[in-house]
Amino acid sequence: MPSNRAVIVPDKSQPVEIREVPYQSPKTDEIVLASRAVAVNPVDVGVQLMGPMIFPFLKYPAIIGFDVAGEVIEVGSGVTRFKAGDRVLGYAAGFLEQDNTRAAFQDYPVLHEALVSPIPSTMAYEEAVVLPLALLAAAWGLFQKSFLGLAYPSAQDNKGTSGETLLIWGGSTSVGCNAIQLAVVAGYEVITTASPKNFSLARKLGASQVFDYRSATVVHDIVEAFRGKTSAGAFCIGGTDLPSRKLASDACFEIVSRIEGNKFISMAMPVPEDKPDDIEAKFLARDSDQTFEVGKMIFEDFLPTALAKGRILPYPEALVVGNGWQSVQNALDLLRKGVSATKLVITL
Repeated sequence: MPSNRAVIVPDKSQPVEIREVPYQSPKTDEIVLASRAVAVNPVDVGVQLMGPMIFPFLKYPAIIGFDVAGEVIEVGSGVTRFKAGDRVLGYAAGFLEQDNTRAAFQDYPVLHEALVSPIPSTMAYEEAVVLPLALLAAAWGLFQKSFLGLAYPSAQDNKGTSGETLLIWGGSTSVGCNAIQLAVVAGYEVITTASPKNFSLARKLGASQVFDYRSATVVHDIVEAFRGKTSAGAFCIGGTDLPSRKLASDACFEIVSRIEGNKFISMAMPVPEDKPDDIEAKFLARDSDQTFEVGKMIFEDFLPTALAKGRILPYPEALVVGNGWQSVQNALDLLRKGVSATKLVITL
């Protein structure tokens, strides 16, 4: 078996280390990749700094990472969609399965077949790797029956067919970019927020109207934009700091309370204790319960055709910040300082 290196957090708030770890053969429904690119996410910073506060089962030292793209080198006995040599992107579900030895940041990560999709021949690994976690998180909030429960997307042109409008707060974030695209191809009109410099991006991804989240009149303006429309609910995506999260949640609750339609908010952050009683809200990381059902729908049934037809674009754009595992800590440090409409990527 080949030697396998992994990026490991040795203890809480400690810099990552690169260590040799055992190569793991795939189970029946799994595949093994040779990593070619990985992307860092805020949750990776959270695992490094807070660990068990986010994932109670986690014990240090811990392998980190969720987003990976690479070449298939081995498949389980029950896998029929992939073969050795295929180029794919995937979400490493080790943390969901409470087994972080199956995290993404290693030479040969193991992924569940249902959370993997082929990459078009015209797309580079570093482009494709921006998608997995953000796309799946967006799908959780939009399509799980216990969340917004929207109609599933199609690779066909379904623009506006639902007759409903969705609010996405944080449209230029990684999850927001993907939530806009998925909602639009599922037939929903999208109203979103972003910084003015990212308005054109939000419109490119399919939003019909974009508002400056820092505007003093943003709540009033969005309520007016919903006049005469039926709301499908809201997807609230705040920043990484508490003030931006409070701004997002306060605004979303007020807007949803004042417009007609679904009084539900999917939240990419904890639900505040002072949530209004007449609005229902759930936190993705705590309440997701259809990971593999929704994951299969996205990665197996939808994404291959949608990527090939250009109905899903790899956004936010990749910014390659290094080559090799030794670049991971620098990427995490850069992410902590804040990035906008960008996904930090490392090639391998």
